[in-house]
Amino acid sequence: MSLASGSLASRWLGRDRLILLAGLAIIILMAWGWLLAGSGMGSSAIEMTAMAGMDGWLMQPAVWTPGYAVLIFFMWWVMMVAMMLPSATPALLLFDRVSHSDKSDTSPTTRTALFGMGYLLAWGLFSAVATAIQWCLASARLLTPMLETPDRWLGAGILAAAGLWQLTPIKAACLRQCRSPLSFLTGHWRDGRVGALQMGVQHGAFCLGCCWFLMLLLFFGGIMNLYWICST
Repeated sequence: MSLASGSLASRWLGRDRLILLAGLAIIILMAWGWLLAGSGMGSSAIEMTAMAGMDGWLMQPAVWTPGYAVLIFFMWWVMMVAMMLPSATPALLLFDRVSHSDKSDTSPTTRTALFGMGYLLAWGLFSAVATAIQWCLASARLLTPMLETPDRWLGAGILAAAGLWQLTPIKAACLRQCRSPLSFLTGHWRDGRVGALQMGVQHGAFCLGCCWFLMLLLFFGGIMNLYWICST
Protein backbone atom coordinates (compact mmCIF):
# COMPACT_ATOMS: atom_id res chain seq x y z
CA MET A 1 0.00 0.00 0.00
CA SER A 2 2.84 2.40 0.91
CA LEU A 3 4.66 1.56 -2.33
CA ALA A 4 1.51 2.32 -4.32
CA SER A 5 1.05 5.61 -2.49
CA GLY A 6 4.68 6.55 -3.10
CA SER A 7 4.40 5.72 -6.78
CA LEU A 8 1.21 7.79 -7.07
CA ALA A 9 2.83 10.75 -5.30
CA SER A 10 5.84 10.49 -7.59
CA ARG A 11 3.60 10.56 -10.67
CA TRP A 12 1.71 13.61 -9.36
CA LEU A 13 5.01 15.39 -8.62
CA GLY A 14 6.30 14.60 -12.10
CA ARG A 15 3.10 15.86 -13.67
CA ASP A 16 3.19 19.09 -11.65
CA ARG A 17 6.83 19.68 -12.65
CA LEU A 18 5.91 19.31 -16.31
CA ILE A 19 3.00 21.74 -15.88
CA LEU A 20 5.30 24.21 -14.09
CA LEU A 21 7.97 23.97 -16.80
CA ALA A 22 5.36 24.37 -19.53
CA GLY A 23 3.86 27.40 -17.79
CA LEU A 24 7.28 29.02 -17.35
CA ALA A 25 8.15 28.34 -20.99
CA ILE A 26 4.92 29.96 -22.17
CA ILE A 27 5.43 33.06 -20.00
CA ILE A 28 9.06 33.45 -21.11
CA LEU A 29 8.22 32.98 -24.80
CA MET A 30 5.35 35.47 -24.57
CA ALA A 31 7.63 38.00 -22.88
CA TRP A 32 10.29 37.61 -25.57
CA GLY A 33 7.64 37.80 -28.28
CA TRP A 34 6.26 41.08 -26.95
CA LEU A 35 9.79 42.41 -26.54
CA LEU A 36 10.79 41.50 -30.09
CA ALA A 37 7.57 43.08 -31.39
CA GLY A 38 8.67 46.36 -29.84
CA SER A 39 6.76 46.40 -26.55
CA GLY A 40 4.29 48.89 -28.01
CA MET A 41 7.04 51.38 -28.89
CA GLY A 42 6.15 51.61 -32.58
CA SER A 43 9.31 49.88 -33.82
CA SER A 44 10.32 46.29 -33.23
CA ALA A 45 13.44 45.43 -31.24
CA ILE A 46 14.93 44.03 -34.45
CA GLU A 47 14.42 47.38 -36.21
CA MET A 48 15.82 49.30 -33.24
CA THR A 49 18.87 47.03 -33.19
CA ALA A 50 19.43 47.49 -36.94
CA MET A 51 19.40 51.27 -36.46
CA ALA A 52 22.01 51.17 -33.67
CA GLY A 53 24.82 53.63 -34.24
CA MET A 54 22.67 56.06 -36.23
CA ASP A 55 22.02 59.59 -35.04
CA GLY A 56 19.30 58.97 -32.46
CA TRP A 57 18.05 62.55 -32.68
CA LEU A 58 16.76 61.94 -36.21
CA MET A 59 13.71 60.37 -34.58
CA GLN A 60 10.96 62.39 -32.92
CA PRO A 61 11.34 62.39 -29.10
CA ALA A 62 8.47 60.81 -27.21
CA VAL A 63 6.13 62.94 -25.13
CA TRP A 64 6.08 61.71 -21.54
CA THR A 65 2.43 61.36 -20.60
CA PRO A 66 1.13 59.13 -17.78
CA GLY A 67 0.08 56.58 -20.40
CA TYR A 68 3.55 56.59 -21.98
CA ALA A 69 5.17 56.17 -18.55
CA VAL A 70 3.00 53.10 -17.91
CA LEU A 71 4.01 51.71 -21.32
CA ILE A 72 7.71 52.23 -20.51
CA PHE A 73 7.23 50.55 -17.11
CA PHE A 74 5.72 47.48 -18.73
CA MET A 75 8.45 47.50 -21.38
CA TRP A 76 11.03 47.25 -18.61
CA TRP A 77 9.06 44.72 -16.57
CA VAL A 78 8.39 42.38 -19.49
CA MET A 79 12.06 42.68 -20.44
CA MET A 80 13.01 41.62 -16.91
CA VAL A 81 10.60 38.67 -17.12
CA ALA A 82 12.18 37.58 -20.40
CA MET A 83 15.73 37.95 -19.10
CA MET A 84 15.46 36.88 -15.45
CA LEU A 85 12.68 34.28 -15.20
CA PRO A 86 14.82 31.58 -16.92
CA SER A 87 17.50 32.04 -14.26
CA ALA A 88 14.86 31.69 -11.52
CA THR A 89 13.59 28.36 -12.90
CA PRO A 90 15.88 26.16 -10.71
CA ALA A 91 14.67 27.96 -7.57
CA LEU A 92 11.02 27.61 -8.64
CA LEU A 93 11.42 23.89 -9.36
CA LEU A 94 13.16 23.28 -6.04
CA PHE A 95 10.59 25.33 -4.15
CA ASP A 96 7.80 23.36 -5.82
CA ARG A 97 9.43 20.06 -4.84
CA VAL A 98 9.89 21.11 -1.22
CA SER A 99 6.30 22.42 -1.11
CA HIS A 100 4.98 18.99 -2.12
CA SER A 101 6.76 17.39 0.83
CA ASP A 102 5.67 20.10 3.28
CA LYS A 103 2.56 19.22 5.27
CA SER A 104 0.48 22.34 4.80
CA ASP A 105 -3.12 23.20 4.03
CA THR A 106 -2.02 25.40 1.14
CA SER A 107 -1.76 23.87 -2.32
CA PRO A 108 1.88 23.43 -3.44
CA THR A 109 0.93 24.83 -6.85
CA THR A 110 -0.51 27.96 -5.23
CA ARG A 111 2.59 28.49 -3.12
CA THR A 112 4.89 28.03 -6.12
CA ALA A 113 2.84 30.56 -8.11
CA LEU A 114 3.08 33.03 -5.21
CA PHE A 115 6.82 32.47 -4.95
CA GLY A 116 7.17 33.26 -8.65
CA MET A 117 4.90 36.29 -8.31
CA GLY A 118 7.03 37.60 -5.46
CA TYR A 119 10.17 37.18 -7.55
CA LEU A 120 8.64 39.18 -10.40
CA LEU A 121 7.37 41.85 -7.99
CA ALA A 122 10.97 42.54 -6.95
CA TRP A 123 11.87 43.09 -10.60
CA GLY A 124 8.71 45.17 -10.99
CA LEU A 125 10.13 47.56 -8.39
CA PHE A 126 13.35 47.78 -10.39
CA SER A 127 11.30 48.47 -13.52
CA ALA A 128 9.57 51.39 -11.80
CA VAL A 129 12.96 52.85 -10.81
CA ALA A 130 14.33 52.28 -14.34
CA THR A 131 11.30 54.08 -15.77
CA ALA A 132 11.97 57.07 -13.52
CA ILE A 133 15.65 57.09 -14.53
CA GLN A 134 14.67 56.93 -18.21
CA TRP A 135 12.29 59.87 -17.78
CA CYS A 136 15.01 61.94 -16.06
CA LEU A 137 17.60 61.13 -18.73
CA ALA A 138 15.15 61.84 -21.56
CA SER A 139 14.11 65.16 -19.97
CA ALA A 140 17.78 66.17 -19.70
CA ARG A 141 18.39 65.07 -23.31
CA LEU A 142 20.86 62.45 -22.07
CA LEU A 143 18.84 59.72 -23.78
CA THR A 144 17.99 59.83 -27.47
CA PRO A 145 14.67 58.67 -28.99
CA MET A 146 16.68 55.55 -29.99
CA LEU A 147 16.84 54.87 -26.22
CA GLU A 148 20.61 55.11 -25.90
CA THR A 149 22.80 57.75 -24.31
CA PRO A 150 24.69 60.11 -26.64
CA ASP A 151 26.90 61.37 -23.81
CA ARG A 152 30.27 59.59 -23.77
CA TRP A 153 31.04 60.65 -20.21
CA LEU A 154 27.73 59.32 -18.94
CA GLY A 155 28.25 56.07 -20.84
CA ALA A 156 31.77 55.73 -19.45
CA GLY A 157 30.48 56.43 -15.95
CA ILE A 158 27.80 53.73 -16.24
CA LEU A 159 30.37 51.21 -17.48
CA ALA A 160 32.85 52.05 -14.72
CA ALA A 161 30.22 51.97 -11.98
CA ALA A 162 28.87 48.61 -13.22
CA GLY A 163 32.40 47.21 -13.16
CA LEU A 164 33.09 48.48 -9.65
CA TRP A 165 29.78 47.08 -8.38
CA GLN A 166 30.96 43.58 -9.30
CA LEU A 167 33.73 43.92 -6.70
CA THR A 168 31.55 44.98 -3.76
CA PRO A 169 30.74 42.71 -0.78
CA ILE A 170 27.01 43.34 -1.30
CA LYS A 171 27.23 41.94 -4.82
CA ALA A 172 29.09 38.86 -3.54
CA ALA A 173 26.59 38.27 -0.72
CA CYS A 174 23.61 38.55 -3.08
CA LEU A 175 25.27 36.27 -5.62
CA ARG A 176 25.74 33.50 -3.04
CA GLN A 177 22.02 33.50 -2.27
CA CYS A 178 20.91 33.88 -5.89
CA ARG A 179 23.03 31.10 -7.38
CA SER A 180 22.30 28.57 -4.61
CA PRO A 181 18.51 27.96 -4.40
CA LEU A 182 18.93 25.14 -1.85
CA SER A 183 20.91 27.36 0.51
CA PHE A 184 18.38 30.15 0.09
CA LEU A 185 15.35 27.93 0.79
CA THR A 186 17.07 26.34 3.78
CA GLY A 187 17.90 29.67 5.37
CA HIS A 188 14.74 31.62 4.49
CA TRP A 189 11.87 29.14 4.52
CA ARG A 190 8.45 30.45 5.54
CA ASP A 191 5.16 28.57 5.66
CA GLY A 192 1.87 29.44 4.02
CA ARG A 193 0.82 31.68 1.14
CA VAL A 194 2.21 34.88 2.62
CA GLY A 195 5.47 33.11 3.40
CA ALA A 196 5.78 31.92 -0.20
CA LEU A 197 5.21 35.44 -1.52
CA GLN A 198 7.73 36.89 0.95
CA MET A 199 10.32 34.28 -0.04
CA GLY A 200 9.80 35.08 -3.71
CA VAL A 201 10.29 38.80 -3.09
CA GLN A 202 13.39 38.09 -1.01
CA HIS A 203 14.90 35.77 -3.62
CA GLY A 204 14.12 38.36 -6.29
CA ALA A 205 15.80 41.03 -4.16
CA PHE A 206 18.97 38.94 -3.92
CA CYS A 207 19.02 38.42 -7.69
CA LEU A 208 18.29 42.12 -8.13
CA GLY A 209 21.27 42.90 -5.92
CA CYS A 210 23.44 40.85 -8.27
CA CYS A 211 22.23 42.21 -11.58
CA TRP A 212 20.64 45.65 -11.21
CA PHE A 213 23.72 47.58 -12.34
CA LEU A 214 24.21 45.27 -15.30
CA MET A 215 20.64 46.04 -16.35
CA LEU A 216 21.44 49.76 -16.24
CA LEU A 217 24.04 49.11 -18.96
CA LEU A 218 21.06 49.09 -21.32
CA PHE A 219 21.06 52.89 -20.99
CA PHE A 220 24.55 52.81 -22.48
CA GLY A 221 24.09 50.26 -25.26
CA GLY A 222 20.45 50.86 -26.08
CA ILE A 223 17.40 49.77 -24.10
CA MET A 224 15.84 47.99 -27.10
CA ASN A 225 19.15 46.83 -28.61
CA LEU A 226 19.01 43.03 -28.78
CA TYR A 227 22.79 42.69 -28.65
CA TRP A 228 22.87 44.42 -25.27
CA ILE A 229 19.72 42.71 -24.01
CA CYS A 230 21.17 39.26 -24.74
CA SER A 231 24.65 40.06 -23.43
CA THR A 232 23.56 41.76 -20.21
